[in-house]
Amino acid sequence: MNPDGLPDRADLERELRNLRRGGLPALQSLVPRALRAVTLHCGHAEGEDDLADGAERLIRAAAERLGTDDLIGRAAQCTFGLLPGHRGDPAADRRRAAAQVYGVSDERFRHSQERRVVEQLAGAILAEAREPAARTPRPAVLPRPRPARPAGPRPTTVPYTGLPGRAGSRAVTVHVSPIELLRDIDVLVSSENVHLEMSKSFRPTVSGALRRAAVVGCAPEGPDTDVLAEELAAWVRARPGVLPLRPGTVVPTGPGALAERGVRRVYHAALAIPDGLGYRVDPQSIATAVAACFSRARRERAAGLRSICFPLLGAGRGGLDRRISAEWLRWSIEDALTADPDWSVHIVTRYPEAAGYFDAEVPDTPEAPGA
Repeated sequence: MNPDGLPDRADLERELRNLRRGGLPALQSLVPRALRAVTLHCGHAEGEDDLADGAERLIRAAAERLGTDDLIGRAAQCTFGLLPGHRGDPAADRRRAAAQVYGVSDERFRHSQERRVVEQLAGAILAEAREPAARTPRPAVLPRPRPARPAGPRPTTVPYTGLPGRAGSRAVTVHVSPIELLRDIDVLVSSENVHLEMSKSFRPTVSGALRRAAVVGCAPEGPDTDVLAEELAAWVRARPGVLPLRPGTVVPTGPGALAERGVRRVYHAALAIPDGLGYRVDPQSIATAVAACFSRARRERAAGLRSICFPLLGAGRGGLDRRISAEWLRWSIEDALTADPDWSVHIVTRYPEAAGYFDAEVPDTPEAPGA
C-alpha cells in the first residue's frame, strides 16, 4: 500500500490479468481487493451497493485515458469488453479482437502486447485515482444511453407485409418486418461470417434474431437448446479444417422453434470476412450465396420446399450499403428464377425505403399486422 492509500501497481496488474479471463460481468460477484480500494478512494463508488458498477466506470475511464485512437487504448477496450455489444464476450473472443488491433496472432499477443496493455491500464487507473477531479463519481464515462423512443408504434414492428415487388422481370414478395415474425415460408436465409459463428442472440441482427427465435424450451437457468448455433457447431466438428469457409457457402440447419411459424429450414450464408474490429463483404459473394441457396433448396424439394426468403445479405454488421446488397440480390434472384421459376421468393427488411429497391410501394398509412 502506498502512502496515499492506493495499492501497489503490481497488485492491480495481477487483479486485471485475472479479470481479463472473467470479464466485466465477474465484477458483479467479486471486486478484487486492490481494485476495490482504488474505486472507493477516487469516489467512483460510495459503498458495497454500487462497488461493481463503480469499478467498471473506473476501468472505462482509464481505458479512455489511454486514448481510443491509440493502439494500447483500443486493445484495452477489446481485452476487457469495453466496446458496445462486447461486454459479455468470452475471453478468447476478446483476446482475438485485441490481437487484431496489433495485427498479430492471438498467441503472440498473449505473450507480448497483452502484458503491456494490462500494465498501462493499471497505471491509467492509478492516475485516474490520483487526480483531484476523480474523487467524485464520473457517470459520463458510461456508455451513452440510447435516446428514448417516441410514443407510438415502433417503425420496425411489422408495419407492412406481403407487398408486391420485383427482382428484374420476376415477381417477389417484400416484407417490411423483423424476419423472425414471418410465417409460412419454408426457408429463411441468414447472413453469417465465414467462421459460422452466429451473432449473439441479444444483438439486433438477422442472425441474432433467428438464433433467439429458434431456441427450443426455456429452463429457469437459461434456454434449453440453442438449436441453430449447436447445429452449425456440429456441422463444423464433422469437417475438421473446413473453416474459414469460402464466401458464399451455404449451410442448412433445422428451424428449431421457428417450426411453430411454419418455417422448415434455415440456410446460413457465410459472407462476412473479419476485417480488424469489423467485417467486410464482397458483393459478388451475394450472387454465389443466392445460387447456392436455390441449389440446396432444389435438392430438398422432395421435402416440400417451395418458398424462400432473403434478407439484405451483408447489409447489417457486414457493412455493405443496403442499395448495393439489394441490387445484387435482384440480379441473382432473377437469374435463379429464370432457370427455375417454380419458387415463391420473399425479401425481408426492417427499412421501408429499402422496399423501393424491389419496386414495392409502401403505403402511406401503416397497416395493422395480419391485416
